[in-house]
Amino acid sequence: MADRILVINPNSSASCTSGIDAALDGFRAPGLPRIEVTQLEGGPPAVVTWRDWFGVAEPLCRLVEREAAAAYVIACVSDPGVDAVRTVTRAPVFGPLRSAVAAALARADRFGIIAFGDPSLPRQRRALQAMGVEGRLLGHIPLNLPMEVLTDPAAPRAALIAAARRIAEMGAEAVILGCAGMAFHRAAVEEACGIPVIEPCQAAVALALQAVVAAQPARVLAQAAE
Repeated sequence: MADRILVINPNSSASCTSGIDAALDGFRAPGLPRIEVTQLEGGPPAVVTWRDWFGVAEPLCRLVEREAAAAYVIACVSDPGVDAVRTVTRAPVFGPLRSAVAAALARADRFGIIAFGDPSLPRQRRALQAMGVEGRLLGHIPLNLPMEVLTDPAAPRAALIAAARRIAEMGAEAVILGCAGMAFHRAAVEEACGIPVIEPCQAAVALALQAVVAAQPARVLAQAAE
């Protein structure tokens, strides 16, 4: 467990999990905590409805209780189960949406989100309200594409670029990809729309790495004192 960061896709889409894993390759390096990506077996094909969102909380808790790690990332951009999982581990638990918003606000005054679908909008708005940043959201566009289309290397690219350009035209200065299934397309979308595009799992893992690395001196001192 020592320095492992466990990234958990709460849906059962293998292509989504594979895309998340590939998006995190740049965060893997000698001397850094290792990053492992898994998925919630038996989870929904995608976290679409509130029922999906609430339904994955307990299975996520059970998985975390079985799989010790130095930090966890719940790899869905409506942050399902994050608060519940925090009750079963002392390790930090990161939600991609909240992490991505923090990354966006480090670069921009106003940002937009490309959402998975219409049902995602109220969940994401509620998270923004809880953070006190809903007023900074400028453009919230749902794609309404099936997960197997969204994770295709080519099929959703034009729709993603069109949505990002619309958000930029509205005056936003950064775009958040509002589903982990969009991870493969970040660089192409950023090049096309001309403003920073934030992939939320990358943003969450960056914070997880910081948390684990920052804790290492304290752990070494504690072990030395034993």
